[in-house]
Amino acid sequence: MIDRPVTEISKPIKRLPNQRWQIAPANPELAQKLADLTNISPIISQLLINRGMETPEAAAAFLNPESLNLPSPLEDFPDLAVSVELLENAIAHQEKIAICGDYDADGMTSTALLLRSLRALGANVDYAIPSRMHEGYGINKRIIEEFHREGVGLVLTVDNGISAFEPIARARELGLKVIITDHHDIPPILPPANAILNPKLIAESSPYRGVAGVGVAYILAVCLAQQLGEIKGLVQPMLALFTLGTIADLAPLTGVNRRWVKRGLKLLPKSTLPGVQALIQVAGVQATEGETESNPKSKTQNPKSLKPEDIGFRLGPRINAIGRIGNPQTVIELLTTDDMGLALERAMQCEQINIQRQQMCEQIEQEAIALVEDLYVNSLQKNRVLVVVKDNWHHGVIGIVASRLLERYGVPVFIGTYEDEGVIRGSARGIPEFNVFAALEYCRDLLGKFGGHKAAGGFSLPADNLLSLRSRLCEFANQCLEPQHLKPLLKIDAQANLNQINQELYQQLNVLHPCGIENPDPVFWTANAQVIEQQIVGKGHIKLTLAQTVDNIRYQIKAIAWRWRDYFPLPARVDIAYKLRENHFNDKITIEMELIGVRLPAHSPIFSTPPSQKLRANFEYKQRQYTCGVYQNGVDSELRIKNPEGKVLVMQPGDNHGLLGSSRDDAKKVDLCLPQYDGIIQAAIQALDS
Repeated sequence: MIDRPVTEISKPIKRLPNQRWQIAPANPELAQKLADLTNISPIISQLLINRGMETPEAAAAFLNPESLNLPSPLEDFPDLAVSVELLENAIAHQEKIAICGDYDADGMTSTALLLRSLRALGANVDYAIPSRMHEGYGINKRIIEEFHREGVGLVLTVDNGISAFEPIARARELGLKVIITDHHDIPPILPPANAILNPKLIAESSPYRGVAGVGVAYILAVCLAQQLGEIKGLVQPMLALFTLGTIADLAPLTGVNRRWVKRGLKLLPKSTLPGVQALIQVAGVQATEGETESNPKSKTQNPKSLKPEDIGFRLGPRINAIGRIGNPQTVIELLTTDDMGLALERAMQCEQINIQRQQMCEQIEQEAIALVEDLYVNSLQKNRVLVVVKDNWHHGVIGIVASRLLERYGVPVFIGTYEDEGVIRGSARGIPEFNVFAALEYCRDLLGKFGGHKAAGGFSLPADNLLSLRSRLCEFANQCLEPQHLKPLLKIDAQANLNQINQELYQQLNVLHPCGIENPDPVFWTANAQVIEQQIVGKGHIKLTLAQTVDNIRYQIKAIAWRWRDYFPLPARVDIAYKLRENHFNDKITIEMELIGVRLPAHSPIFSTPPSQKLRANFEYKQRQYTCGVYQNGVDSELRIKNPEGKVLVMQPGDNHGLLGSSRDDAKKVDLCLPQYDGIIQAAIQALDS
């Protein structure tokens, strides 16, 4: 018998992404039935089942949204006819119209859409956007008073206003007419506007229910143009702005959003708007071949189109960066000008501001991580929420950093920075089991202003209340979160082997586009992939070559893992979760992976090591020394991990429960999915496998 040498680990085990994988249950019988009835492949029908479409009718309506019979928006929005009439009268009498927008991508594209369309229809119209730095979100009394002094007769809010009771009441006192167009949650008492357009006020079954602020603006503009008989030439420019705003605002790509965005993505590459062309040019976005139509198995291609990720990751951030740290007027001019020279100038400004935004995010993220690692990381399991505050952070970008911290640590994040006069202003991001808005409500007496929804929010508070806020949020988090929740949730559609990943599969996936919120990009996973090459590229990305042997044939594929430098190098063998992407290089198209998850193999090769080769290792985990080994227990192998006090944790491959105790007689059954056990098991397997 030859003992394998004990593995001495001189430094802590390199950590892997902190994730819990939720793999959708396979339903092969229904998938095959749906495939036969709708002429799609079983893998596509399984993806549709995962998204809630389990009948041929639902699948057909999803795959071909143009087949939907849409009701007239005038039927679904009670105040739409009144809104059109108010605007029609204002245009006829050259009454001054003022738009109050917002400084995010949805608000700025909504403002630009209504400015362009109203001007084209002959309106006397101008706009205002509140200062992010000094006023915060939404229409306010200062703007109303200013509109009144300028002789405005009709105020039109976009992407805001539904909660602005006092400013709207003041507008009515001053004799201004008000149309609110918004998509945010409905407050207990509605403002006293002349008309309110909000999809949250219409039937839940309506296909218009999921539109963002820019969707409401688009519906209003189209209905007005139709009423005036001036629709020709207006739809395509408006559709381009609708598509930009809808994707950048993370609106659900279902119902009319899916139908209109699908059209808009085809129109964007050849848009007549100089601002859109300048933005595409500056961002370096390449249009790709469109998706197949009625038969996904066909290889016939449509004209070139953009994909949602081009907007979500390339165009949207350049618009959003302005709203975060720049002047929204830059984007409004970009999207409303007909002068290509001015458009390119404004697009370059967006580019420069976005570079500044990226640098700010990077610096703040690193400072925030250092703070967390120094002060809070060891108490996350107990506190179940992260509250990080530091001076000299720009509150325009801390929301982005909050999302990155959540991704890294798996707990709800409240991040803030000091403003003048002892006030903290912050942003919050939540996990599925934690309601951010409810948490802020729970702390209402400690806060100044706050708002948001289940997943995200914003707040301010007196700096003196910070310790009390941290304590109260911990109290709330402990009421709704269990230890197993404290890992980011990764939803996975289906398992695939590398021999199945090819151009044909990628083309079939195109029928799901446009993907986005409520219709996410398909996520696959592959078991026990081999990492044969890996290197850091760019700003901390890992570029890899992965391999898998199937039926004695070795398959390889390239992959990228964005911003994963903290996990480099990855172990030699891992289970991987990923999305598929096309790579265009030197006129050659290849399919590559975008890694979004890795874990040590669920069935690690260490368990199949012959008994003649004993596996033993020493390792360090969270600054404590452990021993571990694989042992035979009857016919099965099991992993045993021993701590300095002599307690042993025992697990068998594929079992979510294990034993913990000084001996088998006094051992208790424990849930191995809990972070305190899962982390140490992963560390032990990595030590034994190295």
